[in-house]
Amino acid sequence: MEVVEIRDASLTAFYRSMTPPERHTFWACAAGWCLDGMDFMIYPLVIGTIMALWHVDAGTAGLAATVTLLASALGGWLAGFVADRIGRVLTLQITILWFSFFSLLCAFVQNFEQLLVARAILGLGFGGEWAAGAVLIGETIRAEYRGRAVGSVQSGWAIGWGLAVLSQAVTFSLLPPEIAWRWMFAVGALPALLIFYLRRYVQEPQVAAETRARAIATGDRPKIWEIFSGPILKTTLLASLAAAGCQGGYYAITTWVPRFLTTERGLSVVSSTGYLAALIIGSFTGYLVGAWLADRLGRRPLFLIFSLGAIAVIVAYTQIPLSNSVLWVLGFPLGFFASGYFSGMGAFLTELYPTRLRGSGQGFCYNFGRGVGALFPALVGFLAERAGLASAIAIFAAIAYGIFFLAAFALPETRGRVLHADT
Repeated sequence: MEVVEIRDASLTAFYRSMTPPERHTFWACAAGWCLDGMDFMIYPLVIGTIMALWHVDAGTAGLAATVTLLASALGGWLAGFVADRIGRVLTLQITILWFSFFSLLCAFVQNFEQLLVARAILGLGFGGEWAAGAVLIGETIRAEYRGRAVGSVQSGWAIGWGLAVLSQAVTFSLLPPEIAWRWMFAVGALPALLIFYLRRYVQEPQVAAETRARAIATGDRPKIWEIFSGPILKTTLLASLAAAGCQGGYYAITTWVPRFLTTERGLSVVSSTGYLAALIIGSFTGYLVGAWLADRLGRRPLFLIFSLGAIAVIVAYTQIPLSNSVLWVLGFPLGFFASGYFSGMGAFLTELYPTRLRGSGQGFCYNFGRGVGALFPALVGFLAERAGLASAIAIFAAIAYGIFFLAAFALPETRGRVLHADT
Protein backbone atom coordinates (compact mmCIF):
# COMPACT_ATOMS: atom_id res chain seq x y z
CA MET A 1 0.00 0.00 0.00
CA GLU A 2 1.55 3.29 -1.16
CA VAL A 3 1.30 6.31 1.13
CA VAL A 4 2.60 9.79 0.28
CA GLU A 5 3.99 12.32 2.72
CA ILE A 6 1.91 15.49 3.10
CA ARG A 7 4.53 18.26 3.04
CA ASP A 8 2.24 21.28 2.76
CA ALA A 9 -0.84 20.93 4.98
CA SER A 10 -2.15 24.48 4.52
CA LEU A 11 -5.83 24.67 3.66
CA THR A 12 -5.45 26.33 0.25
CA ALA A 13 -2.42 24.43 -1.07
CA PHE A 14 -4.57 21.88 -2.89
CA TYR A 15 -6.41 24.54 -4.90
CA ARG A 16 -3.25 26.35 -6.04
CA SER A 17 -1.82 23.08 -7.36
CA MET A 18 -4.91 21.80 -9.14
CA THR A 19 -4.90 20.82 -12.80
CA PRO A 20 -7.86 22.02 -14.95
CA PRO A 21 -9.65 18.60 -14.74
CA GLU A 22 -9.21 18.56 -10.95
CA ARG A 23 -10.56 22.10 -10.67
CA HIS A 24 -13.60 21.43 -12.88
CA THR A 25 -14.43 18.32 -10.87
CA PHE A 26 -13.94 20.17 -7.59
CA TRP A 27 -16.42 22.92 -8.49
CA ALA A 28 -18.94 20.52 -9.99
CA CYS A 29 -18.98 18.33 -6.88
CA ALA A 30 -19.03 21.35 -4.54
CA ALA A 31 -22.02 22.81 -6.38
CA GLY A 32 -23.78 19.45 -6.43
CA TRP A 33 -23.31 18.94 -2.70
CA CYS A 34 -24.38 22.53 -2.00
CA LEU A 35 -27.64 22.07 -3.89
CA ASP A 36 -28.13 18.60 -2.42
CA GLY A 37 -27.90 20.16 1.05
CA MET A 38 -30.36 22.89 0.09
CA ASP A 39 -32.88 20.30 -1.10
CA PHE A 40 -32.65 18.24 2.08
CA MET A 41 -32.77 21.17 4.50
CA ILE A 42 -35.94 22.63 2.98
CA TYR A 43 -38.13 20.10 4.79
CA PRO A 44 -36.78 20.73 8.33
CA LEU A 45 -37.38 24.44 7.75
CA VAL A 46 -41.03 23.98 6.73
CA ILE A 47 -41.82 21.13 9.13
CA GLY A 48 -43.62 23.44 11.56
CA THR A 49 -45.82 24.84 8.79
CA ILE A 50 -46.65 21.35 7.53
CA MET A 51 -47.59 20.22 11.04
CA ALA A 52 -49.91 23.20 11.51
CA LEU A 53 -51.59 23.11 8.09
CA TRP A 54 -52.23 19.38 7.96
CA HIS A 55 -52.53 18.73 11.74
CA VAL A 56 -49.58 16.33 11.78
CA ASP A 57 -48.01 15.31 15.11
CA ALA A 58 -44.26 15.56 15.74
CA GLY A 59 -43.56 11.84 15.36
CA THR A 60 -45.35 11.61 12.01
CA ALA A 61 -43.69 14.80 10.76
CA GLY A 62 -40.28 13.39 11.68
CA LEU A 63 -41.19 10.24 9.76
CA ALA A 64 -40.99 12.16 6.47
CA ALA A 65 -37.35 13.05 7.18
CA THR A 66 -36.71 9.47 8.22
CA VAL A 67 -38.27 8.03 5.05
CA THR A 68 -36.20 10.38 2.89
CA LEU A 69 -33.01 9.21 4.56
CA LEU A 70 -34.00 5.53 4.43
CA ALA A 71 -34.62 5.83 0.71
CA SER A 72 -31.32 7.66 0.32
CA ALA A 73 -29.56 4.70 1.91
CA LEU A 74 -30.86 2.41 -0.81
CA GLY A 75 -30.26 5.03 -3.51
CA GLY A 76 -26.68 5.61 -2.41
CA TRP A 77 -25.80 1.92 -2.41
CA LEU A 78 -27.37 1.36 -5.84
CA ALA A 79 -25.80 4.51 -7.29
CA GLY A 80 -22.38 3.48 -5.97
CA PHE A 81 -22.75 0.08 -7.62
CA VAL A 82 -23.95 1.69 -10.86
CA ALA A 83 -20.99 4.12 -10.74
CA ASP A 84 -18.64 1.11 -10.70
CA ARG A 85 -20.48 -0.23 -13.75
CA ILE A 86 -21.21 2.78 -16.00
CA GLY A 87 -18.96 5.51 -14.60
CA ARG A 88 -18.94 8.20 -11.94
CA VAL A 89 -19.89 11.21 -14.09
CA LEU A 90 -22.92 9.66 -15.83
CA THR A 91 -24.26 8.34 -12.53
CA LEU A 92 -23.88 11.80 -10.97
CA GLN A 93 -25.92 13.38 -13.78
CA ILE A 94 -28.73 10.85 -13.40
CA THR A 95 -29.00 11.30 -9.63
CA ILE A 96 -29.05 15.11 -9.82
CA LEU A 97 -31.88 15.08 -12.34
CA TRP A 98 -33.75 12.59 -10.17
CA PHE A 99 -33.80 14.53 -6.91
CA SER A 100 -34.39 17.87 -8.68
CA PHE A 101 -37.54 16.57 -10.36
CA PHE A 102 -39.00 15.09 -7.20
CA SER A 103 -38.24 18.20 -5.18
CA LEU A 104 -40.36 20.12 -7.68
CA LEU A 105 -43.07 17.50 -7.36
CA CYS A 106 -43.18 18.11 -3.60
CA ALA A 107 -44.45 21.62 -4.33
CA PHE A 108 -47.67 20.22 -5.82
CA VAL A 109 -48.69 17.56 -3.28
CA GLN A 110 -52.14 17.86 -1.74
CA ASN A 111 -51.72 16.01 1.56
CA PHE A 112 -49.07 14.65 3.90
CA GLU A 113 -49.28 11.12 2.49
CA GLN A 114 -48.38 12.40 -1.00
CA LEU A 115 -45.53 14.45 0.45
CA LEU A 116 -44.24 11.37 2.25
CA VAL A 117 -44.14 9.38 -1.01
CA ALA A 118 -42.52 12.22 -2.97
CA ARG A 119 -39.82 12.72 -0.32
CA ALA A 120 -39.12 9.00 -0.24
CA ILE A 121 -38.57 8.85 -4.01
CA LEU A 122 -36.50 12.04 -3.87
CA GLY A 123 -34.30 10.31 -1.31
CA LEU A 124 -33.12 7.75 -3.87
CA GLY A 125 -31.46 10.50 -5.90
CA PHE A 126 -30.34 12.42 -2.83
CA GLY A 127 -28.35 9.44 -1.58
CA GLY A 128 -27.10 8.57 -5.05
CA GLU A 129 -25.70 12.05 -5.66
CA TRP A 130 -23.39 11.84 -2.66
CA ALA A 131 -22.20 8.35 -3.56
CA ALA A 132 -21.29 9.24 -7.14
CA GLY A 133 -19.90 12.69 -6.32
CA ALA A 134 -17.77 11.57 -3.38
CA VAL A 135 -16.11 8.79 -5.37
CA LEU A 136 -15.61 11.14 -8.34
CA ILE A 137 -13.83 13.85 -6.33
CA GLY A 138 -11.92 11.33 -4.20
CA GLU A 139 -10.44 9.61 -7.24
CA THR A 140 -9.72 12.81 -9.17
CA ILE A 141 -7.72 14.65 -6.49
CA ARG A 142 -4.15 13.53 -5.66
CA ALA A 143 -3.49 11.74 -2.37
CA GLU A 144 -1.58 14.61 -0.72
CA TYR A 145 -4.52 17.00 -1.18
CA ARG A 146 -7.50 14.62 -1.01
CA GLY A 147 -8.57 15.35 2.57
CA ARG A 148 -8.68 19.11 2.09
CA ALA A 149 -10.26 19.00 -1.36
CA VAL A 150 -13.00 16.52 -0.43
CA GLY A 151 -13.55 18.30 2.87
CA SER A 152 -13.89 21.66 1.13
CA VAL A 153 -16.46 20.13 -1.20
CA GLN A 154 -18.32 18.99 1.92
CA SER A 155 -18.52 22.61 3.07
CA GLY A 156 -20.92 23.18 0.19
CA TRP A 157 -23.58 21.54 2.37
CA ALA A 158 -23.46 24.50 4.77
CA ILE A 159 -23.83 26.90 1.83
CA GLY A 160 -26.83 24.90 0.62
CA TRP A 161 -28.27 25.04 4.14
CA GLY A 162 -27.76 28.80 4.10
CA LEU A 163 -29.52 29.08 0.73
CA ALA A 164 -32.46 27.12 2.14
CA VAL A 165 -32.67 29.44 5.19
CA LEU A 166 -32.43 32.50 2.91
CA SER A 167 -35.22 31.08 0.74
CA GLN A 168 -37.28 30.56 3.88
CA ALA A 169 -36.73 34.13 5.06
CA VAL A 170 -37.72 35.55 1.66
CA THR A 171 -40.69 33.33 0.87
CA PHE A 172 -42.24 33.44 4.35
CA SER A 173 -41.83 37.24 4.43
CA LEU A 174 -43.51 37.77 1.07
CA LEU A 175 -46.09 34.97 1.02
CA PRO A 176 -48.56 33.40 3.45
CA PRO A 177 -47.28 30.15 5.02
CA GLU A 178 -49.76 27.93 3.17
CA ILE A 179 -48.15 29.02 -0.14
CA ALA A 180 -44.58 29.83 0.94
CA TRP A 181 -43.68 26.21 1.76
CA ARG A 182 -44.61 25.13 -1.80
CA TRP A 183 -42.27 27.72 -3.29
CA MET A 184 -39.53 26.43 -1.02
CA PHE A 185 -39.78 22.98 -2.61
CA ALA A 186 -39.94 24.51 -6.09
CA VAL A 187 -36.58 26.20 -5.47
CA GLY A 188 -35.22 22.69 -4.84
CA ALA A 189 -35.43 21.96 -8.57
CA LEU A 190 -32.51 24.32 -9.32
CA PRO A 191 -29.79 21.60 -9.13
CA ALA A 192 -30.93 20.32 -12.54
CA LEU A 193 -29.05 23.25 -14.12
CA LEU A 194 -25.75 21.71 -12.95
CA ILE A 195 -26.11 18.99 -15.59
CA PHE A 196 -24.95 21.38 -18.32
CA TYR A 197 -21.65 22.03 -16.51
CA LEU A 198 -21.08 18.34 -15.84
CA ARG A 199 -21.61 17.34 -19.46
CA ARG A 200 -19.23 20.01 -20.77
CA TYR A 201 -16.33 20.09 -18.29
CA VAL A 202 -16.11 17.05 -15.99
CA GLN A 203 -14.14 13.94 -16.99
CA GLU A 204 -14.18 10.39 -15.64
CA PRO A 205 -11.23 9.75 -13.26
CA GLN A 206 -8.46 7.84 -15.05
CA VAL A 207 -8.10 5.27 -12.26
CA ALA A 208 -11.81 4.42 -12.50
CA ALA A 209 -11.87 4.32 -16.30
CA GLU A 210 -8.88 1.96 -16.45
CA THR A 211 -10.30 -0.35 -13.80
CA ARG A 212 -13.69 -0.51 -15.49
CA ALA A 213 -12.13 -1.19 -18.90
CA ARG A 214 -10.10 -4.08 -17.51
CA ALA A 215 -13.12 -5.51 -15.73
CA ILE A 216 -15.10 -5.44 -18.98
CA ALA A 217 -12.23 -7.02 -20.91
CA THR A 218 -11.79 -9.87 -18.41
CA GLY A 219 -15.46 -10.31 -17.59
CA ASP A 220 -14.69 -9.81 -13.90
CA ARG A 221 -17.30 -7.16 -13.19
CA PRO A 222 -17.85 -6.11 -9.56
CA LYS A 223 -20.81 -7.76 -7.81
CA ILE A 224 -23.10 -5.84 -5.50
CA TRP A 225 -22.54 -8.24 -2.57
CA GLU A 226 -18.73 -8.38 -2.94
CA ILE A 227 -18.17 -5.80 -0.19
CA PHE A 228 -19.56 -8.33 2.32
CA SER A 229 -17.00 -11.05 1.59
CA GLY A 230 -13.44 -11.86 2.64
CA PRO A 231 -11.27 -9.41 4.54
CA ILE A 232 -13.27 -6.43 3.20
CA LEU A 233 -16.27 -7.44 5.38
CA LYS A 234 -14.75 -6.05 8.59
CA THR A 235 -14.07 -2.73 6.88
CA THR A 236 -17.64 -2.57 5.61
CA LEU A 237 -19.14 -3.28 9.04
CA LEU A 238 -17.02 -0.77 10.96
CA ALA A 239 -17.28 1.96 8.32
CA SER A 240 -21.05 1.52 8.19
CA LEU A 241 -21.25 1.84 11.97
CA ALA A 242 -19.14 5.01 11.93
CA ALA A 243 -21.32 6.51 9.20
CA ALA A 244 -24.47 5.61 11.14
CA GLY A 245 -23.22 7.34 14.28
CA CYS A 246 -22.01 10.53 12.64
CA GLN A 247 -25.17 10.96 10.58
CA GLY A 248 -27.60 9.94 13.31
CA GLY A 249 -26.28 12.72 15.51
CA TYR A 250 -26.29 15.26 12.71
CA TYR A 251 -29.85 14.55 11.59
CA ALA A 252 -31.18 14.46 15.15
CA ILE A 253 -29.86 18.00 15.56
CA THR A 254 -30.54 19.62 12.18
CA THR A 255 -34.03 18.17 11.72
CA TRP A 256 -35.34 19.42 15.07
CA VAL A 257 -33.31 22.51 16.09
CA PRO A 258 -35.50 24.83 13.93
CA ARG A 259 -38.57 23.43 15.72
CA PHE A 260 -36.79 23.68 19.09
CA LEU A 261 -36.17 27.39 18.49
CA THR A 262 -39.78 28.18 17.55
CA THR A 263 -41.46 26.13 20.29
CA GLU A 264 -39.29 25.83 23.40
CA ARG A 265 -37.51 29.17 22.82
CA GLY A 266 -40.58 31.07 21.56
CA LEU A 267 -39.07 32.46 18.36
CA SER A 268 -41.01 33.07 15.14
CA VAL A 269 -39.98 31.44 11.86
CA VAL A 270 -38.42 34.68 10.63
CA SER A 271 -36.75 35.67 13.94
CA SER A 272 -35.17 32.21 14.25
CA THR A 273 -33.24 32.89 11.01
CA GLY A 274 -30.44 34.67 12.91
CA TYR A 275 -30.00 31.70 15.25
CA LEU A 276 -29.87 29.30 12.33
CA ALA A 277 -27.38 31.65 10.62
CA ALA A 278 -25.00 31.26 13.59
CA LEU A 279 -25.40 27.50 13.34
CA ILE A 280 -24.72 27.55 9.61
CA ILE A 281 -21.66 29.83 9.88
CA GLY A 282 -20.28 27.50 12.53
CA SER A 283 -21.04 24.54 10.29
CA PHE A 284 -19.25 26.10 7.31
CA THR A 285 -16.24 26.97 9.46
CA GLY A 286 -16.25 23.44 10.88
CA TYR A 287 -16.15 21.95 7.40
CA LEU A 288 -13.12 24.03 6.43
CA VAL A 289 -11.26 23.38 9.68
CA GLY A 290 -12.17 19.70 9.42
CA ALA A 291 -10.81 19.59 5.88
CA TRP A 292 -7.51 21.05 7.09
CA LEU A 293 -7.31 18.72 10.10
CA ALA A 294 -8.08 15.66 7.94
CA ASP A 295 -4.71 16.13 6.21
CA ARG A 296 -2.89 17.76 9.13
CA LEU A 297 -3.76 15.28 11.91
CA GLY A 298 -5.41 12.44 10.01
CA ARG A 299 -8.93 11.15 9.52
CA ARG A 300 -9.30 9.29 12.84
CA PRO A 301 -8.14 12.12 15.15
CA LEU A 302 -10.58 14.43 13.39
CA PHE A 303 -13.47 12.05 14.06
CA LEU A 304 -12.54 11.45 17.70
CA ILE A 305 -12.11 15.14 18.60
CA PHE A 306 -15.27 16.34 16.87
CA SER A 307 -17.55 13.57 18.16
CA LEU A 308 -16.66 14.43 21.76
CA GLY A 309 -17.03 18.14 21.06
CA ALA A 310 -20.47 17.61 19.50
CA ILE A 311 -21.72 15.72 22.57
CA ALA A 312 -20.55 18.47 24.94
CA VAL A 313 -22.07 21.35 22.96
CA ILE A 314 -25.46 19.75 22.23
CA VAL A 315 -25.93 18.94 25.92
CA ALA A 316 -25.14 22.56 26.81
CA TYR A 317 -27.38 23.91 24.02
CA THR A 318 -30.44 21.91 25.03
CA GLN A 319 -30.09 21.20 28.76
CA ILE A 320 -28.61 24.33 30.37
CA PRO A 321 -31.09 27.22 30.95
CA LEU A 322 -29.47 29.90 28.81
CA SER A 323 -30.71 33.28 27.60
CA ASN A 324 -31.53 33.54 23.90
CA SER A 325 -28.50 35.77 23.33
CA VAL A 326 -26.16 33.14 24.80
CA LEU A 327 -27.95 30.45 22.81
CA TRP A 328 -27.30 32.45 19.65
CA VAL A 329 -23.56 32.53 20.43
CA LEU A 330 -23.57 28.81 21.23
CA GLY A 331 -25.00 28.12 17.78
CA PHE A 332 -21.54 28.60 16.25
CA PRO A 333 -19.75 25.81 18.17
CA LEU A 334 -22.80 23.58 17.78
CA GLY A 335 -22.64 23.91 14.00
CA PHE A 336 -18.84 23.62 14.10
CA PHE A 337 -18.64 20.29 15.96
CA ALA A 338 -21.85 18.78 14.56
CA SER A 339 -20.65 19.19 10.97
CA GLY A 340 -16.86 19.48 10.72
CA TYR A 341 -16.10 15.74 10.93
CA PHE A 342 -17.97 15.18 7.65
CA SER A 343 -14.98 16.77 5.89
CA GLY A 344 -12.97 13.62 6.54
CA MET A 345 -15.64 11.04 5.74
CA GLY A 346 -15.57 11.20 1.94
CA ALA A 347 -11.80 10.85 1.63
CA PHE A 348 -11.72 8.23 4.40
CA LEU A 349 -14.27 5.95 2.71
CA THR A 350 -12.61 6.44 -0.68
CA GLU A 351 -9.28 5.28 0.76
CA LEU A 352 -10.71 2.24 2.56
CA TYR A 353 -11.79 0.39 -0.61
CA PRO A 354 -10.08 -0.95 -3.77
CA THR A 355 -10.97 0.84 -7.01
CA ARG A 356 -13.20 -1.87 -8.46
CA LEU A 357 -15.38 -1.84 -5.32
CA ARG A 358 -15.02 1.79 -4.32
CA GLY A 359 -18.39 2.99 -5.55
CA SER A 360 -20.25 0.05 -4.03
CA GLY A 361 -18.34 0.16 -0.73
CA GLN A 362 -18.40 3.90 -0.25
CA GLY A 363 -22.01 4.15 -1.44
CA PHE A 364 -23.18 1.40 0.89
CA CYS A 365 -21.34 2.46 4.05
CA TYR A 366 -22.19 6.14 3.93
CA ASN A 367 -25.80 5.51 2.97
CA PHE A 368 -26.29 2.64 5.40
CA GLY A 369 -25.31 5.31 7.90
CA ARG A 370 -27.99 7.52 6.43
CA GLY A 371 -30.51 4.71 6.73
CA VAL A 372 -29.77 4.10 10.41
CA GLY A 373 -29.35 7.82 11.01
CA ALA A 374 -32.75 8.25 9.38
CA LEU A 375 -34.32 6.62 12.42
CA PHE A 376 -33.12 9.39 14.71
CA PRO A 377 -35.42 12.24 13.54
CA ALA A 378 -38.46 10.00 14.03
CA LEU A 379 -37.17 8.70 17.38
CA VAL A 380 -36.56 12.27 18.56
CA GLY A 381 -40.09 13.20 17.49
CA PHE A 382 -41.71 10.29 19.32
CA LEU A 383 -39.64 10.75 22.50
CA ALA A 384 -40.36 14.49 22.44
CA GLU A 385 -44.04 13.72 23.10
CA ARG A 386 -43.03 12.25 26.49
CA ALA A 387 -39.72 13.82 27.55
CA GLY A 388 -39.76 17.16 25.73
CA LEU A 389 -37.99 18.10 22.51
CA ALA A 390 -34.79 19.41 24.16
CA SER A 391 -34.16 16.20 26.10
CA ALA A 392 -35.02 14.01 23.11
CA ILE A 393 -32.49 15.81 20.89
CA ALA A 394 -29.75 15.56 23.53
CA ILE A 395 -30.32 11.86 24.26
CA PHE A 396 -30.26 10.61 20.70
CA ALA A 397 -27.46 12.93 19.57
CA ALA A 398 -25.23 11.75 22.42
CA ILE A 399 -25.94 8.08 21.63
CA ALA A 400 -25.15 8.59 17.96
CA TYR A 401 -21.88 10.46 18.51
CA GLY A 402 -20.79 7.84 21.05
CA ILE A 403 -21.23 5.13 18.40
CA PHE A 404 -19.27 7.26 15.93
CA PHE A 405 -16.38 7.66 18.39
CA LEU A 406 -16.08 3.91 19.06
CA ALA A 407 -16.26 2.86 15.40
CA ALA A 408 -13.75 5.48 14.30
CA PHE A 409 -11.37 4.35 17.02
CA ALA A 410 -11.49 0.78 15.65
CA LEU A 411 -10.79 1.74 12.01
CA PRO A 412 -7.32 2.33 10.48
CA GLU A 413 -5.80 5.68 9.55
CA THR A 414 -5.83 6.26 5.76
CA ARG A 415 -4.25 9.70 5.34
CA GLY A 416 -2.06 9.93 2.22
CA ARG A 417 -3.06 6.62 0.59
CA VAL A 418 -2.45 6.56 -3.17
CA LEU A 419 -5.23 5.05 -5.30
CA HIS A 420 -4.37 2.68 -8.13
CA ALA A 421 -6.32 0.87 -10.82
CA ASP A 422 -7.45 -2.61 -9.75
CA THR A 423 -6.24 -2.09 -6.16
